[in-house]
Amino acid sequence: MMWTKRMKICLLTSVGICLLAVSCTKRPVPPEKPFRDEAAATGLRFRHQPGAQGKFHLPEIMGSGVALCDFDQDGDLDAFLIQGSPGSSNRFFRNELVPSGKLTFADATTSAGLTHEGIGMGAAIGDIDNDGRPDLLVTYLGRNVLYRNNGNGAFEDVTNEAIALPDRWSTSAAFFDYDRDGWQDLVILNYIEYSIATNQRCFAPTGELDYCTPRVYRPAVAHLFHNDRGSYREVPNAFSAALGPGLGVTVLDANDDGWPDLFVANDSMANHLWINRRDGTFAEEALAQGVAYGEDGVVKAGMGVALGDYDNDGREDLLVLNLMREGASLFRNVSSGNFTDASLATGLHAHTFQYTGFGAGFADFNRDGRLDLFLANGGVTRREEQRGQPYPFLEQNLLLTQETDGRFASAAVGEAAVSRGAAFGDVDNDGDVDVIVNVNNGEARLLINTMQPGNWLAVTASGPGLGLGRRVEVSAPGLPKQVRVIRSAFSYLSASPPVAWFGLAGANKVKIDSGLEATVNRVVRLR
Repeated sequence: MMWTKRMKICLLTSVGICLLAVSCTKRPVPPEKPFRDEAAATGLRFRHQPGAQGKFHLPEIMGSGVALCDFDQDGDLDAFLIQGSPGSSNRFFRNELVPSGKLTFADATTSAGLTHEGIGMGAAIGDIDNDGRPDLLVTYLGRNVLYRNNGNGAFEDVTNEAIALPDRWSTSAAFFDYDRDGWQDLVILNYIEYSIATNQRCFAPTGELDYCTPRVYRPAVAHLFHNDRGSYREVPNAFSAALGPGLGVTVLDANDDGWPDLFVANDSMANHLWINRRDGTFAEEALAQGVAYGEDGVVKAGMGVALGDYDNDGREDLLVLNLMREGASLFRNVSSGNFTDASLATGLHAHTFQYTGFGAGFADFNRDGRLDLFLANGGVTRREEQRGQPYPFLEQNLLLTQETDGRFASAAVGEAAVSRGAAFGDVDNDGDVDVIVNVNNGEARLLINTMQPGNWLAVTASGPGLGLGRRVEVSAPGLPKQVRVIRSAFSYLSASPPVAWFGLAGANKVKIDSGLEATVNRVVRLR
């Protein structure tokens, strides 16, 4: 426990003597072991294979992601982990907590029809045909694949019949209803103009062969697809200047006009904020709204992204993870269309300066009513202190818990690794948020939350579309109003279940959207 001194003026006497009292107050810090890795014990056995052969092909170090969702809709979360080398297959693990009562995973890749091989990158979850079942898009270096959930525990590859997907180096993607017609559209980011045959040779300052930066290659363009009742057509000229090495994407209403916008984290280029013009096109306004660069005005290497109202003012704030020695960027939403960099003021810059961040998520991990952060870290160039080790890119993952003054306290999570995609959800159905991490050239982590504090509430939406984009407000006595948005697309190359999670401290009853009353410690499904 860390202690801080606080000086209090207690009394001003008639002779002008100011008496001061010194009190010691406890400053909360994250527990020493906030998570327990249960991957091996529960059967979630997956090792990412980057396919590295000493030629420093850039895709080797960049992937891969993970999708976490109740795909079979039996009441527990299943996991889809993406591989990263030619000839390797992604793996689908079915959660058997329901009905067995024990958290175990069974490899159901073959029976689910998810055996496509290739250099896999990311995943996105959406409802392409409005049947209320979560469908799955998987991005690759090469041919992307769209799977329709058949509802019988299996998926069907509908790529050829439903969509003409780009055959490029695609990264993150997001389903969202950009024209508000009730059908989920799709945006796919592409990284750079690249193929294995055109891989460039780059060198570290020491003269050693090393991975190139994206600046060596031409940036690529993003693609927007309109959903025509279950089939997709590309929207031409949707973005006025979409060139950029895009890695992270998320959907938000940046200007509070009720229409979904897009934020894109670009690697070594200015970030993009695509404002919905409501006519099928988007205007790039990142610079005008304060999210193109950090507060020093310097381009950073944006990777993972996350959204959350960390200061409980009713507006969602934006997190972007960057390269080592750049520090993460926390953009506080101060008004409609106006963000300011709060990285230094919250302590986030200092906590993240020595790391390269990828997977990221806001969640109230300790359920005290304030959003915390989980960051999945891993290097992309050799770390000098690890020189001579077989894979010198290892970094610690971090849990950043929010203190009462709006600053974050940091704790390392688990053994150092080369972490990439991270997905967030209640894997063991105990009411708190757990994390699955895909580790580059390593074993996947299933991080079960071991913190046991306050009450909670989870909110989902029934019917077509999985509730994606729905804003939920929860109020409880003694707590500020909490705002969450049901979303799946955030973090890095990953997809999380469409659930809004609320930590409620000691509150026993809540109001949802200023109307529906609910008891705590349960899942509420909205219509």
